[in-house]
Amino acid sequence: MNIQPDKLWSRSFVTLTVSYLLLFLSLQMLLSPFPTYAKEQFHPNNFALSLVTSLFALAAIVTRFATAALLRKVHRNVILFAGLVLAALATVLYPFANSMTSLLVLRALFGIGFGMTSTIIPTLVSQIIPKKRTGEGIGYFGLSTSIAMSLGPMIGLSVIKQFGFTTLAMIGTLALVLIIPLLMVMRSIPKQPAKAAQPANKPEAGEPASSTGRMMVPAILNVLMSVTYGGILGFIALYGAQKHIEQIGLFFLFIVFTVFIIRPISGKLFDRRGPMPIVIPGALVVIASLIILSYAESLPLIIVSALLYGFGFGAIQPTTQAWMLREAAPHQVSFANSLYYNTIDFGVAVGSMLLGIVASASSYSVMYRWAAVAMVIFMLVYLVSLFTERKSRAAAPAAARENTAV
Repeated sequence: MNIQPDKLWSRSFVTLTVSYLLLFLSLQMLLSPFPTYAKEQFHPNNFALSLVTSLFALAAIVTRFATAALLRKVHRNVILFAGLVLAALATVLYPFANSMTSLLVLRALFGIGFGMTSTIIPTLVSQIIPKKRTGEGIGYFGLSTSIAMSLGPMIGLSVIKQFGFTTLAMIGTLALVLIIPLLMVMRSIPKQPAKAAQPANKPEAGEPASSTGRMMVPAILNVLMSVTYGGILGFIALYGAQKHIEQIGLFFLFIVFTVFIIRPISGKLFDRRGPMPIVIPGALVVIASLIILSYAESLPLIIVSALLYGFGFGAIQPTTQAWMLREAAPHQVSFANSLYYNTIDFGVAVGSMLLGIVASASSYSVMYRWAAVAMVIFMLVYLVSLFTERKSRAAAPAAARENTAV
């Protein structure tokens, strides 16, 4: 397949981006309604209920690391299609699970399939994006996940209410199955590149060895942001039922609205001034959103909370990804993307588990106030990293002057 050197919107790029949208749409449609379904079917406690989300996420994280090693021995297309089949098989079997244990096993199997697929597709995209347009290309590609994370839960909650969980599982399966003919018919998978002489993540001559370390600050921030999202995905439907708010799914619709407004603005602001003008205001807005959500007794307050959360979430999430990519060495782009998605899954898993424990010990309202604490820690981590970085920069000229004097 011949791709023009500076052409971004190639057939492969568009098809892979749409495929990634379908993959995440299948995930997100089921993620938020799943705890409600599991509770109605098997009546577990809140901690066991949190495993529905966290077990999937942890399985996906472990699988991404295993897939990276497996790629050295197995062709990536085999891993891609095997992952899609496994994820689709687990999804179609959800309604037939007859116990909480069997449901969790299926969630783990879905996590494995999802982890395989969500590792390969970004790797393929990284191969076809022109080097001069890496940031722009990854930004547009990442919009597929933002759309799915915002629209998916709303669609899922609506479908399960109108048609039931079995119909929702079938729709999720269809989204996954559609990816296979889409990739094959459109011939969107680029050829396997020649084996690189430079091992993954090994610095080239003259390149700073700390590029991976510099990605850790945005990675930690992404985990903390995702902790709050895990609490929303895992418990917003149950919270709405407890508060007798029937249209709780609109929370995700209004997130979509503000994400689309803020994402282009935050991207340009990051390019000009870096993360500082985005992450602190974004964290404050998310804190306000979660506090309002914790006191919400009516749909209007839910909508206000959603609008604020969309602004904060929509500004912070692409900023952390762009930040990781900026700090990554050229050969680490795929690693940076993998790290970005793993930190999301890890944060969602931890958030779902820890906030589920808080909800069991208190209430959903208190749980969302504790979720706001995660964003307070978020700000502290960023401010400490900023102070440390400035202190290091100030110390560097002084050390250079001392060496010169000697």
